[in-house]
Amino acid sequence: MSLSHPGRFWDNLRMKTRSAAPAWRPSPLLIASLGVHGGALAAVLARPLEWPWALGAVAADHVLLAAAGLWPRSRLLGPNWTRLPGNGAEVALTIDDGPDPEVTPRVLERLEEYRAPATFFCIGERVGRHPELARALIERGHSVENHSQRHLNHFSLLGPRGLASEIERAQEAIGAVTGKRPRFFRAPAGLRNPFLDPVLQRRGLTLASWTRRGFDTVDSSVETVCGKLTRNLGAGDILLLHDGHAARTARGVPVILEVLPRLLDAVLGAGLTPVTLGAALP
Repeated sequence: MSLSHPGRFWDNLRMKTRSAAPAWRPSPLLIASLGVHGGALAAVLARPLEWPWALGAVAADHVLLAAAGLWPRSRLLGPNWTRLPGNGAEVALTIDDGPDPEVTPRVLERLEEYRAPATFFCIGERVGRHPELARALIERGHSVENHSQRHLNHFSLLGPRGLASEIERAQEAIGAVTGKRPRFFRAPAGLRNPFLDPVLQRRGLTLASWTRRGFDTVDSSVETVCGKLTRNLGAGDILLLHDGHAARTARGVPVILEVLPRLLDAVLGAGLTPVTLGAALP
């Protein structure tokens, strides 16, 4: 990512967000990053022969920023829900990558059996392709949130304009179909970069990751996936499963369909109440 004019970039973003939302404040890590870039430039101007040290400092800073973006539960780049706020006995079940015409209707049946609301982080293109499924999610008391327009593998490598396009197009697609614009965003695979936070803030979106996930897109073992989700299960947990890109068991059944009943039994058995992320907003 290019930060050749970091001060100008962040100043422009702050000015653009003032009219639409409270002023964006960069995280301490981003403030420190600006200091590194400014210090490196000043050092090179004052002592040109010191450029290798300055370049090394900037390179190390970029490595740290990249590492922060590759850590989905990190708050180093800005606010990020990894747990529900408050002290209630609630958990949030979140389901990514749909809607899927084969899996999502059966997921809804499982949830209906337990009267458990869930938060579906949907891909904008899929919502446009299967509008009836997206509307069914809302009609049955679930929430539909933003998981980008196309779920690009290189999402975390996009610049400000690319991120804004992916997010805004999904906002429009989901809002047009469901009548409700999302209030939460989850990055594809949870990966992001320093440009994401101001883009979300400008649109009033809250970044949400998870407390734990089952890796049910790659693990076909129901026991293993369920064990990862229920280990140390407690109030405030945000749990992650997938109706899109779901792995299959040896019998060809999407893993989420066999995990959900066990997971919800564990949630209710622990005296916890499933809620949507929106219900947990202050």
